[in-house]
Amino acid sequence: MKSLIDRYGRKHDYMRIAVTDRCNLRCQYCMPEEGVQTMDHKQILSFEEIFTVVEVAASLGVKKIRLTGGEPLVRKDLEKLIFMISQIQGIEDISLTTNAIYLADRIDDLKAAGLNRVNISLDSLDADKFRELTRGGDLSRVLAGINAAIEKGLNPVKVNAVVIKGFNDNEIADFIRWTIDTPIQMRFIEYMPIGDSLVWKDGYFPLEQVRSIAESIGTVVDDVGVRGNGPAEVFKLDGAAGSIGIIHPVSQHFCSKCNRLRLTADGKLKPCLFWQKEVDVRQYIANRKQLEEVFRDVLNLKEEKHQMAEELQQQNRTIRKMSQIGG
Repeated sequence: MKSLIDRYGRKHDYMRIAVTDRCNLRCQYCMPEEGVQTMDHKQILSFEEIFTVVEVAASLGVKKIRLTGGEPLVRKDLEKLIFMISQIQGIEDISLTTNAIYLADRIDDLKAAGLNRVNISLDSLDADKFRELTRGGDLSRVLAGINAAIEKGLNPVKVNAVVIKGFNDNEIADFIRWTIDTPIQMRFIEYMPIGDSLVWKDGYFPLEQVRSIAESIGTVVDDVGVRGNGPAEVFKLDGAAGSIGIIHPVSQHFCSKCNRLRLTADGKLKPCLFWQKEVDVRQYIANRKQLEEVFRDVLNLKEEKHQMAEELQQQNRTIRKMSQIGG
């Protein structure tokens, strides 16, 4: 089996694929209220094009695929793509990152198509605050999606909360208590400087405090053995049904262990979420040998680490907003 190993010795077996840049929400840290200029449908990779890229990626050692957006469930017939990918030799895991607004209604079809796991974005358990942050989102529909994913066994069900100082940091204890009776991995993620507009200039919250908050609630147990690709530092409250994860992409980056590539909805292969470097793969899809070389070229562009914690000039940092990259 061929492998995708970059110049720093990192083996890449995981690819995140944005299937659309459209979203049914307007989360404040992701895009402006008026939204962003969406791509023409002709710019978006077709299912057949995505299938070819994944086939080549799988032949080079990629085993795990995550579908993202925008919001991937606004892409028509997404179940068809999931089934297509599930038939590719070498692909062992297909997961989905979603805001879960549409998840409960489609969970059966998604699982039948071959979906293995879900990550669900949820930054507040307060219905009014959630509506404010997402500019109109319905918390009850997200919770219904989470419950449906648990019921259907799409484990581990991961719930991602971006912690923003002064907005939702006062809900950390509530999120942690939720894991006592609910079998989820509740993951707290640092607010990242991605895109050209930051809503909360002083939104950074040090996640080291999460563990202290957990310890004030109950006994904390480490090394809970949760399956997945993620870089989370995982622990749990003793006896709890669920677990807690902390992800520090800014202050304690995990670049030395990074195993992922990203494919944007318009066919750009990105070696890193942060940096602007990317290669258009669409023109090479008809020639698999050339497409293999593109994967290797992209690895050669990958930096040793991002620089989210340092001040950067705009031309170095990606100018795409999070909704346009796939997170």
